[in-house]
Amino acid sequence: MEKNLGDQVGGFGRGRILSSAATAMGSSDRSLLLHLRAIETSTRTLSTPSPGLILPSKSSSLSSPALSSNGNETNSSSSSSAHTETVAVIHPQPGVHSRSRQSKSHHYAPINLLPDHTLLQIFSHLPTNQLCRCARVCRRWYNLAWDPRLWSTIRLTGELLHADRAIRVLTHRLCQDTPNVCLTLETVVVNGCKRLTDRGLHILAQCCPELRRLEVAGCYNISNDAVFEVVSRCPNLEHLDLSGCSKVTCISLTQEASLQLSPMHGQQISIHFLDMTDCFSLEDEGLRTIASHCPRLTHLYLRRCSRLTDEALRHLALHCPSIRELSLSDCRLVGDFGLREVARLEGCLRYLSVAHCTRITDVGVRYVARYCPRLRYLNARGCEGLTDHGLGHLARSCPKLKSLDVGKCPLVSDSGLEQLAMYCQGLRRVSLRACESVTGRGLKALAANCCELQLLNVQDCEVSPEALRFVRRHCRRCIIEHTNPAFY
Repeated sequence: MEKNLGDQVGGFGRGRILSSAATAMGSSDRSLLLHLRAIETSTRTLSTPSPGLILPSKSSSLSSPALSSNGNETNSSSSSSAHTETVAVIHPQPGVHSRSRQSKSHHYAPINLLPDHTLLQIFSHLPTNQLCRCARVCRRWYNLAWDPRLWSTIRLTGELLHADRAIRVLTHRLCQDTPNVCLTLETVVVNGCKRLTDRGLHILAQCCPELRRLEVAGCYNISNDAVFEVVSRCPNLEHLDLSGCSKVTCISLTQEASLQLSPMHGQQISIHFLDMTDCFSLEDEGLRTIASHCPRLTHLYLRRCSRLTDEALRHLALHCPSIRELSLSDCRLVGDFGLREVARLEGCLRYLSVAHCTRITDVGVRYVARYCPRLRYLNARGCEGLTDHGLGHLARSCPKLKSLDVGKCPLVSDSGLEQLAMYCQGLRRVSLRACESVTGRGLKALAANCCELQLLNVQDCEVSPEALRFVRRHCRRCIIEHTNPAFY
């Protein structure tokens, strides 16, 4: 019963084909076909009708997530003892036990009365795996399910999913109308597909030149070669999520692409959003390469890239002047000198996270406050060198601040909060968790002046219930996170 995987995605459902054939044959042939169909619906075949059903043969993985188009995990349940690479789930038609009842449900199903444009609208809300299953119902649904307008996005999830194979089969089917090129696919999300390798990304690079968004978070088998191939062959790529891809050390054009575009070398990658969280192998030289090749970056996340130093941020500020959001959380080698380089982004910077960068003090915060007056978000949690003095500079220079996290900063006290309350009256989210020097006086100042406050975290702070009640009275929409059992 082995079948080609490309034919399986394009096929209708074997059960329905057998049923149709049975109506046109003699009684003996009909009974044979119905017998084969009964066997087929009660067992699992060695083929896979659609990539949405690709699962390993181990019994422990039969309830693992399959393909999903909305980011939610979709479970496919089955039971099999076949020792093969993959198994498939064949869903029998519920309530159909005879040819006459099947024929009646096939020809008179109410959903078949809907016009094509209505069915297309319904299909547009289905996840990738369900859309593949719809293509197996009948010829009409097959034609509608593979309408190019439904395939601008592919979402695959599941640790045990054969992601390389699913990508190969889907792109092969989507390239049938335009050989070797899929012009409709713009977004591919394969987050958490740990079995995705460079082969899968090479297929995307070759077949999907119009790709604009690629998310491969948690796919730790991806290497530099595949990433280089994608960014070189997909000139419209704007959003790239490589978080958790620990083998990726930089982003650059391939050598062939660099030679062809040498007059404009370094300005050909149009990426705006780049997430390299947990790319532990990223070093200063790698970030310098990224900055020189991606000058259009506006959102850059480098959380827990622990090998980066202040020198890397100098190249970033030099080549990427349009950065609006920058996260350096847990980059513990970054200090005040690095923040001085970040401050060179000046009016563009809106979001900055330097949480747990223990080398940062008031000096670095003062640079940012002075040159980035449009800052809206600052996370300085765990920066133990930050004091009320630095908080005062921030309050006076960044009046549009909306969110501030200075948790676990033991030198921040009521004095700094009073300055914030005076100059940053638009504050909406404030975290003071484990700030030992904060008391009710500072909280009352915030509540009295910052009427838009929506979230206040004072867990592990020595704050009286009276002060918390004062906050509740003045900021009725504020959610107070606390550890004071006397306050309800």
